[in-house]
Amino acid sequence: MKNINQIQLGQNGPFVSSLGLGCMRMSSIWGGATPDESESIATINQAFDLGINFLNTGDFYGAGHNEMLIGKAIKARRDEAFISVKFGALFHNGQWLGLDLRPNSIKNFINYSLTRLGIETIDLYQPSRMDDSVPVEDIIGTVAELVKEGKVRHIGVSEITAEQLRKAHDVHPISALEIGYSLADRQIENELLPAAKDLGITVVAFANTAEGLLSGQLSAPLSDQDYRQHFSRFQNGNLVDNLQKVEVLKDLASAKGFTPTQLAIAWVKQHDQQIMPLVSMSKRSRLAENISAMEIEFNKEELNILNTTFAIGAIKGGTYLAR
Repeated sequence: MKNINQIQLGQNGPFVSSLGLGCMRMSSIWGGATPDESESIATINQAFDLGINFLNTGDFYGAGHNEMLIGKAIKARRDEAFISVKFGALFHNGQWLGLDLRPNSIKNFINYSLTRLGIETIDLYQPSRMDDSVPVEDIIGTVAELVKEGKVRHIGVSEITAEQLRKAHDVHPISALEIGYSLADRQIENELLPAAKDLGITVVAFANTAEGLLSGQLSAPLSDQDYRQHFSRFQNGNLVDNLQKVEVLKDLASAKGFTPTQLAIAWVKQHDQQIMPLVSMSKRSRLAENISAMEIEFNKEELNILNTTFAIGAIKGGTYLAR
C-alpha cells in the first residue's frame, strides 16, 4: 500500500486522504455513455488500497446512478470510505433546471441518498451551490438538524461566496469548501480562499486541469461534438491563445519529467497546506499518475513562471466554474 499524507477537514474535523477521488465521471455526464461499472468499482477499491479514502459524489450525478455505484463499491469496505455528497441541483434529460434548497427538500434528498449508498450516515453533506431563494441560515440549519439526527457527520459547502461562507460557518462549523480551482481558475484567491483560511475551513479543489485545458492534450479547434464547445474558454481565438500559455506548462513538465496534468495537480496541492486536490476518473490506469503528482515540488523560479503565466485573468473566456 502506498502511503498518502492526510489532511484535516476544518479545525476540529476528521483526517482524510490529502488526495480525493471524484466519482462524477463514473456516471453519464453531458449526455455521454455510462462508463463500465466493473472498472469504476475496481477503481474505487484500488484507490482504497493505495490510501485514498475521500470519495466525492452528488445525488444528481447520473440521476442517482453514481451513489448506487459507490454503494456497491463500499459495501464490504464502509469503514475505509469517507463519503462526501452534494445535493440540491435539479436536472431533467440532462438539462439544468436550477436548485432546490428548501428545508423539506433537503430532508427528502438525504433519505434517498442514504438508501442508494446503502449506509446510515453521510460523512460530509453539502449544498451543491447557493442561490438567493433560501437563506443560507435555513439551508445550513437544516443540515445541522441532520447532524443531530445522526444522518450527517460533517457539513460542507460548494460554489459559494465569501459572505455566504461566513454566514454558513456562523450557523454550524463548516469542515470543507468544495470549489473549482486551478492554474486557469484563480479568481477565488481574491476573497473566497482568504475567508476559508481565516475560518480554518479546508478547501476541496476540483477541476484541477480546467476541463482538460491544462492536460496538454488539447489542440484547436475542438470537434463539434466536444461538450467544451459550449464554453467561451474553448472557442475560436480564446482556445488558441489559452493553449499558447499551456505550452509553458508543457515545457516545464517535460523538464521535470512529469505530465502537464501532474504539474497542474501539484500546483494546487502546493498552493496551501489546507487544500485537497480532487481528481476525477473512472479507470484504474489514472490512479498512479494522479497519486505521483502529490510528490512533486516546485522551486521558487518554477512557481514564479507558473504564477506569472497563469496570473488571474490570463486565461481568456470562462466555463461553468465561473461565478
